[in-house]
Amino acid sequence: MRIPAGAPIVTAAAMRAAEAAVFAAGVPQDKLMERAGVAVAREAARFAMGRRVLVLAGPGNNGGDAYVAARHLQAGGIDVTVAALGEPKAGSAAAMRAQWEGRLVPFSEAKSRLMLVDGLFGTGLTRALDGAVADKLQALVAAADFSLAIDLPSGLGTDDAADFGAPRGISATLALGALKPAHLLAAGLARTGDVLLADIGIPVAAHWRTIARPRLSAPALDAHKYTRGYVLVLAGAMPGAARLAARAALASGAGYVAMVRGGGEGPDALVHIRPADMDDLRARMADERIGAVLIGPGLGRDARAEELLDAALACGRPLVLDGDALSLLGTDVARRLDQAASPIWLTPHAGEFERMFGSSTADKVMRTLTAARNGATVLHKGPDTVIADAAGEVRLLAGASRWLSTAGTGDVLSGILAARVAVGGKDAVELAADAAWLHARTAQLAGPAFHADQLIEHLPATVAECL
Repeated sequence: MRIPAGAPIVTAAAMRAAEAAVFAAGVPQDKLMERAGVAVAREAARFAMGRRVLVLAGPGNNGGDAYVAARHLQAGGIDVTVAALGEPKAGSAAAMRAQWEGRLVPFSEAKSRLMLVDGLFGTGLTRALDGAVADKLQALVAAADFSLAIDLPSGLGTDDAADFGAPRGISATLALGALKPAHLLAAGLARTGDVLLADIGIPVAAHWRTIARPRLSAPALDAHKYTRGYVLVLAGAMPGAARLAARAALASGAGYVAMVRGGGEGPDALVHIRPADMDDLRARMADERIGAVLIGPGLGRDARAEELLDAALACGRPLVLDGDALSLLGTDVARRLDQAASPIWLTPHAGEFERMFGSSTADKVMRTLTAARNGATVLHKGPDTVIADAAGEVRLLAGASRWLSTAGTGDVLSGILAARVAVGGKDAVELAADAAWLHARTAQLAGPAFHADQLIEHLPATVAECL
């Protein structure tokens, strides 16, 4: 799927508030609905390529947008039939229905066409579709060569992507004014198709955004290995995982990467440190040239691992915590992070996240925001990656390569993040967003069926795209 980069994301309530502000500023609702319908008609005409169009219109404002779109499509010479699911309620939707003078049939009697526009239900749906409606909608989507949903596919929860009977196979969704969480989360990933965004003149807050390609800089003229970013990786029971992370940090642009007790293997550029004891390690970790300490990949969960984690939390350097370090924090995460003396990034997958913060019925964005209130920037991994910080900033990445679901790719991500943290120059949530984008784009360059070592080989090419 394709998602607009750097696009604002709003909840249903935030979208209603933004619309209310536009109305309060003197813009009539009819005018806003007309803008939305024109945007839908423009995209529908582009995809229809002269084919006959079936427009589905529901009883709410989504249906009002559909009637406007149908009117403009017909004015452009396209054969249009509107299938209506009930009469619109009073107001703008009813006014737009009154302006439709073309062919109109009940939704239950709709015949399939090769181009379909779904305007039954959009933002704000909170209950399941009637079974007969859901079945009919699915049949019409399946019979179409191309289907375009207005704002959201009918039957998809706006804020949490709850599946209320949304059809499978929607080709594209045209988001109106801003993206909604459902475009990027859970069932929405499989139900929205390619997502497009139409600006219809509604200013929205931009605290939540999709991740865009980062802007990176080449090293300064007077750069040296320490100013380029010094990453210290603490290895543990399975040093191979830590080496993957260290190699990823090197390939992401860090100037100096060192491993503590990593077994001596790896590229010659990787420095190996063998402290005499824990006091020696603590002294080395106090080096102010260190831009990031990474701990967790392959760390293990034994007494030595606990000792290393304690030392990392006390070292005063920026920390990236992954893998076993997260499991060691467990449900004691809030207290232990509160004792840390440095900025912290957590990179949990779903299982690690639940081990720290418990299970919840809340959506992934809200769970990640709640977790970030403990004082860390949280990069909550998965097919829908959510990044949040304590200030309420959110970044979402969807549609990453499914081939990333293989051992070691999370270690690579933690190494990329450590390199970005060590280089610095941006706030915490943007550094995490940069790492997530680099990771996902590198997987695209690597193609199918790669393993984590091969993923690292493509990192320099990804960095080059961002210069």
